[in-house]
Amino acid sequence: MPLVLLVNPASAGGKTLKLLPAVEAALDSRRAAFRVLRTRGLEHGVEQALRAVEAGEVPVVMSGDGLVGAVGGAMAGSETPLGILPGGRGNDLARVLAIPNEPEQAVATLFAGRTRRIDVGEANGKRFLGIVSVGFDSECNRRANEVKLIRSNLVYVYSLFRTLVGWKPARFTIRVDDERTRFTGYSVSVANNSTYGGGMRIAPGADLEDGLFDVVSISEVGKLRYLANLTKVFKGTHVEIDDVHVFRTSHLELSASKAFPVYADGEHLTELPTALRVLPRALSVLVPATAAT
Repeated sequence: MPLVLLVNPASAGGKTLKLLPAVEAALDSRRAAFRVLRTRGLEHGVEQALRAVEAGEVPVVMSGDGLVGAVGGAMAGSETPLGILPGGRGNDLARVLAIPNEPEQAVATLFAGRTRRIDVGEANGKRFLGIVSVGFDSECNRRANEVKLIRSNLVYVYSLFRTLVGWKPARFTIRVDDERTRFTGYSVSVANNSTYGGGMRIAPGADLEDGLFDVVSISEVGKLRYLANLTKVFKGTHVEIDDVHVFRTSHLELSASKAFPVYADGEHLTELPTALRVLPRALSVLVPATAAT
Protein backbone atom coordinates (compact mmCIF):
# COMPACT_ATOMS: atom_id res chain seq x y z
CA MET A 1 0.00 0.00 0.00
CA PRO A 2 1.30 3.52 -0.75
CA LEU A 3 2.32 5.67 2.21
CA VAL A 4 1.32 9.19 3.24
CA LEU A 5 3.91 10.91 5.44
CA LEU A 6 2.11 13.31 7.77
CA VAL A 7 4.93 15.62 8.79
CA ASN A 8 4.54 18.12 11.61
CA PRO A 9 6.89 20.99 10.64
CA ALA A 10 6.67 22.53 14.13
CA SER A 11 7.52 19.35 16.05
CA ALA A 12 10.49 19.67 18.44
CA GLY A 13 11.27 23.15 17.16
CA GLY A 14 11.75 22.02 13.57
CA LYS A 15 13.65 18.79 14.31
CA THR A 16 11.25 16.78 12.16
CA LEU A 17 11.94 18.82 9.04
CA LYS A 18 15.67 18.27 9.48
CA LEU A 19 15.08 14.51 9.56
CA LEU A 20 12.79 14.50 6.52
CA PRO A 21 15.50 14.34 3.79
CA ALA A 22 17.01 11.22 5.38
CA VAL A 23 13.57 9.61 5.61
CA GLU A 24 12.79 10.42 1.97
CA ALA A 25 16.15 8.98 0.90
CA ALA A 26 15.46 5.78 2.84
CA LEU A 27 12.04 5.43 1.22
CA ASP A 28 13.47 6.14 -2.23
CA SER A 29 16.12 3.45 -1.73
CA ARG A 30 13.28 0.98 -1.17
CA ARG A 31 11.41 2.31 -4.21
CA ALA A 32 8.43 2.96 -1.98
CA ALA A 33 5.35 4.76 -3.26
CA PHE A 34 4.78 7.72 -0.94
CA ARG A 35 3.78 11.33 -0.71
CA VAL A 36 4.62 13.95 1.89
CA LEU A 37 2.05 16.20 3.50
CA ARG A 38 2.92 18.90 6.02
CA THR A 39 0.27 19.22 8.70
CA ARG A 40 -1.13 22.53 9.93
CA GLY A 41 -2.26 21.24 13.33
CA LEU A 42 -3.79 18.20 14.97
CA GLU A 43 -7.19 18.52 13.30
CA HIS A 44 -5.64 18.90 9.87
CA GLY A 45 -3.41 15.90 10.48
CA VAL A 46 -6.38 13.76 11.57
CA GLU A 47 -8.43 14.86 8.57
CA GLN A 48 -5.66 13.98 6.13
CA ALA A 49 -5.01 10.62 7.81
CA LEU A 50 -8.65 9.59 7.50
CA ARG A 51 -8.70 10.66 3.86
CA ALA A 52 -5.60 8.55 3.28
CA VAL A 53 -7.28 5.51 4.83
CA GLU A 54 -10.30 5.99 2.56
CA ALA A 55 -7.94 6.21 -0.45
CA GLY A 56 -6.23 2.94 0.44
CA GLU A 57 -3.03 4.56 1.73
CA VAL A 58 -1.17 3.95 4.99
CA PRO A 59 -0.80 7.06 7.19
CA VAL A 60 2.71 7.44 8.62
CA VAL A 61 3.02 10.12 11.30
CA MET A 62 6.39 11.83 11.47
CA SER A 63 6.10 13.88 14.63
CA GLY A 64 5.95 13.62 18.40
CA ASP A 65 3.38 11.90 20.60
CA GLY A 66 0.76 14.63 20.12
CA LEU A 67 0.04 14.06 16.45
CA VAL A 68 0.64 10.31 16.80
CA GLY A 69 -2.00 10.16 19.54
CA ALA A 70 -4.51 12.29 17.64
CA VAL A 71 -4.19 10.33 14.39
CA GLY A 72 -4.06 6.95 16.15
CA GLY A 73 -7.15 7.77 18.16
CA ALA A 74 -9.06 8.79 15.05
CA MET A 75 -8.01 5.58 13.27
CA ALA A 76 -9.27 3.34 16.08
CA GLY A 77 -11.44 0.59 14.64
CA SER A 78 -9.80 0.72 11.23
CA GLU A 79 -7.98 -2.26 9.76
CA THR A 80 -5.41 0.06 8.16
CA PRO A 81 -2.24 0.17 10.27
CA LEU A 82 -0.58 3.34 11.54
CA GLY A 83 3.09 3.96 10.82
CA ILE A 84 5.23 6.00 13.23
CA LEU A 85 8.52 7.80 12.51
CA PRO A 86 9.75 9.49 15.74
CA GLY A 87 10.18 13.23 15.28
CA GLY A 88 9.30 14.88 18.58
CA ARG A 89 10.99 15.59 21.89
CA GLY A 90 9.51 12.72 23.88
CA ASN A 91 8.60 9.98 21.38
CA ASP A 92 7.35 7.83 24.25
CA LEU A 93 4.95 5.59 22.33
CA ALA A 94 7.64 4.87 19.73
CA ARG A 95 10.07 4.10 22.55
CA VAL A 96 7.77 1.50 24.12
CA LEU A 97 6.97 0.00 20.70
CA ALA A 98 10.75 -0.31 20.06
CA ILE A 99 10.61 1.92 16.97
CA PRO A 100 14.14 3.35 16.46
CA ASN A 101 14.86 7.09 16.36
CA GLU A 102 17.38 6.76 13.52
CA PRO A 103 15.56 7.53 10.22
CA GLU A 104 16.78 4.54 8.15
CA GLN A 105 15.99 2.07 10.93
CA ALA A 106 12.62 3.69 11.59
CA VAL A 107 11.71 3.46 7.90
CA ALA A 108 12.67 -0.23 7.95
CA THR A 109 9.94 -0.70 10.56
CA LEU A 110 7.33 0.28 7.98
CA PHE A 111 8.36 -2.67 5.82
CA ALA A 112 8.94 -5.23 8.57
CA GLY A 113 5.64 -6.92 7.76
CA ARG A 114 4.50 -6.95 11.37
CA THR A 115 1.61 -5.14 13.07
CA ARG A 116 0.57 -4.94 16.68
CA ARG A 117 -2.93 -4.28 17.97
CA ILE A 118 -2.92 -1.83 20.88
CA ASP A 119 -5.54 -0.31 23.16
CA VAL A 120 -6.84 3.21 22.71
CA GLY A 121 -7.92 5.38 25.63
CA GLU A 122 -10.87 7.75 25.68
CA ALA A 123 -11.46 10.73 28.01
CA ASN A 124 -14.77 12.57 27.70
CA GLY A 125 -15.05 11.02 24.24
CA LYS A 126 -11.62 12.26 23.14
CA ARG A 127 -9.07 9.58 22.34
CA PHE A 128 -5.43 9.12 23.32
CA LEU A 129 -2.75 6.45 23.12
CA GLY A 130 -0.44 7.27 26.01
CA ILE A 131 -1.13 8.64 29.48
CA VAL A 132 -3.74 11.05 30.80
CA SER A 133 -2.21 13.38 33.39
CA VAL A 134 -4.10 15.48 35.92
CA GLY A 135 -2.58 17.69 38.61
CA PHE A 136 1.11 18.41 38.99
CA ASP A 137 1.97 16.41 35.87
CA SER A 138 -0.53 18.20 33.63
CA GLU A 139 0.74 21.56 34.91
CA CYS A 140 4.28 20.45 34.00
CA ASN A 141 3.08 19.41 30.56
CA ARG A 142 1.40 22.74 30.00
CA ARG A 143 4.56 24.61 30.99
CA ALA A 144 6.77 22.37 28.83
CA ASN A 145 4.64 23.12 25.77
CA GLU A 146 5.18 26.84 26.35
CA VAL A 147 8.98 26.46 26.18
CA LYS A 148 10.33 26.97 22.66
CA LEU A 149 14.09 27.23 23.19
CA ILE A 150 14.68 23.77 24.72
CA ARG A 151 14.29 21.08 22.04
CA SER A 152 15.48 18.07 24.01
CA ASN A 153 13.94 15.98 26.80
CA LEU A 154 15.45 18.46 29.27
CA VAL A 155 12.36 20.60 28.73
CA TYR A 156 10.43 18.19 30.99
CA VAL A 157 13.00 18.49 33.78
CA TYR A 158 12.96 22.27 33.44
CA SER A 159 9.16 22.45 33.61
CA LEU A 160 9.10 20.14 36.63
CA PHE A 161 11.32 22.42 38.70
CA ARG A 162 9.44 25.54 37.61
CA THR A 163 6.08 23.98 38.53
CA LEU A 164 7.32 22.64 41.85
CA VAL A 165 8.29 26.09 43.13
CA GLY A 166 4.71 27.29 43.42
CA TRP A 167 2.97 23.93 43.83
CA LYS A 168 0.27 23.35 46.45
CA PRO A 169 -1.35 19.90 46.87
CA ALA A 170 -4.90 19.40 45.63
CA ARG A 171 -7.81 17.13 46.46
CA PHE A 172 -8.54 14.37 43.92
CA THR A 173 -11.52 12.04 43.55
CA ILE A 174 -11.35 8.74 41.65
CA ARG A 175 -14.58 6.85 41.05
CA VAL A 176 -14.91 3.32 39.67
CA ASP A 177 -18.55 2.24 39.52
CA ASP A 178 -19.90 2.75 43.06
CA GLU A 179 -16.49 2.96 44.76
CA ARG A 180 -15.10 6.43 45.35
CA THR A 181 -11.57 7.25 46.55
CA ARG A 182 -10.54 10.74 47.70
CA PHE A 183 -7.04 11.85 48.60
CA THR A 184 -4.81 14.92 48.85
CA GLY A 185 -1.69 14.88 46.75
CA TYR A 186 0.18 15.70 43.57
CA SER A 187 -1.36 13.90 40.64
CA VAL A 188 -3.31 11.11 39.01
CA SER A 189 -2.01 9.41 35.87
CA VAL A 190 -4.30 7.14 33.84
CA ALA A 191 -1.91 5.07 31.78
CA ASN A 192 -2.47 3.12 28.60
CA ASN A 193 1.25 3.33 27.83
CA SER A 194 3.92 2.90 30.50
CA THR A 195 6.03 5.96 29.70
CA TYR A 196 5.74 9.71 29.24
CA GLY A 197 7.82 12.87 29.50
CA GLY A 198 10.67 11.56 27.39
CA GLY A 199 11.32 8.29 29.17
CA MET A 200 9.70 8.62 32.60
CA ARG A 201 8.19 5.21 33.44
CA ILE A 202 5.30 6.51 35.51
CA ALA A 203 3.33 3.26 35.05
CA PRO A 204 5.98 0.55 34.56
CA GLY A 205 3.43 -2.25 34.56
CA ALA A 206 1.11 -0.73 31.96
CA ASP A 207 0.45 -2.94 28.94
CA LEU A 208 -0.67 -1.48 25.62
CA GLU A 209 -2.91 -4.45 24.85
CA ASP A 210 -4.36 -5.71 28.14
CA GLY A 211 -7.63 -3.74 27.94
CA LEU A 212 -6.88 -1.95 31.23
CA PHE A 213 -5.56 1.38 32.46
CA ASP A 214 -2.88 1.50 35.15
CA VAL A 215 -4.04 4.32 37.44
CA VAL A 216 -1.13 5.87 39.38
CA SER A 217 -1.77 8.38 42.16
CA ILE A 218 0.83 10.27 44.20
CA SER A 219 -0.22 11.41 47.67
CA GLU A 220 0.93 14.50 49.54
CA VAL A 221 4.66 14.52 50.38
CA GLY A 222 7.23 17.22 51.04
CA LYS A 223 8.79 18.87 47.99
CA LEU A 224 12.29 17.73 48.91
CA ARG A 225 11.11 14.13 49.21
CA TYR A 226 9.29 14.44 45.89
CA LEU A 227 12.52 15.61 44.25
CA ALA A 228 14.56 12.90 45.95
CA ASN A 229 12.34 10.24 44.42
CA LEU A 230 12.33 11.76 40.94
CA THR A 231 15.09 9.56 39.54
CA LYS A 232 13.10 6.48 40.57
CA VAL A 233 10.42 7.41 38.02
CA PHE A 234 12.88 6.88 35.16
CA LYS A 235 13.49 3.37 36.47
CA GLY A 236 9.86 2.72 37.40
CA THR A 237 10.79 1.89 41.00
CA HIS A 238 8.79 4.81 42.44
CA VAL A 239 5.72 2.53 42.55
CA GLU A 240 7.33 0.77 45.51
CA ILE A 241 7.02 3.93 47.65
CA ASP A 242 4.18 4.11 50.18
CA ASP A 243 2.97 7.46 48.82
CA VAL A 244 2.40 6.02 45.34
CA HIS A 245 -0.70 3.90 44.69
CA VAL A 246 -1.48 1.83 41.58
CA PHE A 247 -4.55 -0.09 40.50
CA ARG A 248 -6.00 -1.32 37.19
CA THR A 249 -9.40 -0.72 35.66
CA SER A 250 -11.02 -0.46 32.24
CA HIS A 251 -12.99 2.67 33.17
CA LEU A 252 -13.16 5.42 35.80
CA GLU A 253 -14.25 8.98 36.54
CA LEU A 254 -11.79 11.60 37.72
CA SER A 255 -12.22 15.04 39.31
CA ALA A 256 -10.22 17.44 41.49
CA SER A 257 -10.58 20.45 43.75
CA LYS A 258 -8.74 22.62 41.20
CA ALA A 259 -9.55 23.14 37.53
CA PHE A 260 -6.50 21.28 36.24
CA PRO A 261 -6.22 20.83 32.48
CA VAL A 262 -6.31 17.20 31.33
CA TYR A 263 -3.29 16.34 29.19
CA ALA A 264 -2.50 13.24 27.14
CA ASP A 265 0.18 12.47 24.56
CA GLY A 266 1.74 15.83 25.40
CA GLU A 267 -1.36 17.81 24.39
CA HIS A 268 -4.32 19.44 26.14
CA LEU A 269 -7.08 16.86 25.71
CA THR A 270 -10.12 17.88 27.77
CA GLU A 271 -11.23 19.32 31.13
CA LEU A 272 -12.25 17.98 34.53
CA PRO A 273 -14.35 16.16 35.49
CA THR A 274 -13.55 13.44 32.99
CA ALA A 275 -14.86 9.94 32.33
CA LEU A 276 -12.29 7.51 30.93
CA ARG A 277 -12.55 4.12 29.26
CA VAL A 278 -10.40 1.70 27.26
CA LEU A 279 -11.12 0.68 23.68
CA PRO A 280 -9.41 -2.75 23.69
CA ARG A 281 -6.94 -3.49 20.86
CA ALA A 282 -8.62 -0.90 18.67
CA LEU A 283 -5.57 0.26 16.69
CA SER A 284 -3.08 -1.55 14.47
CA VAL A 285 0.48 -0.16 14.51
CA LEU A 286 3.49 -1.07 12.37
CA VAL A 287 6.33 -2.25 14.65
CA PRO A 288 9.79 -3.80 14.20
CA ALA A 289 9.84 -7.52 13.40
CA THR A 290 11.85 -8.21 16.55
CA ALA A 291 9.71 -6.08 18.90
CA ALA A 292 8.26 -7.81 21.95
CA THR A 293 4.49 -8.18 22.12
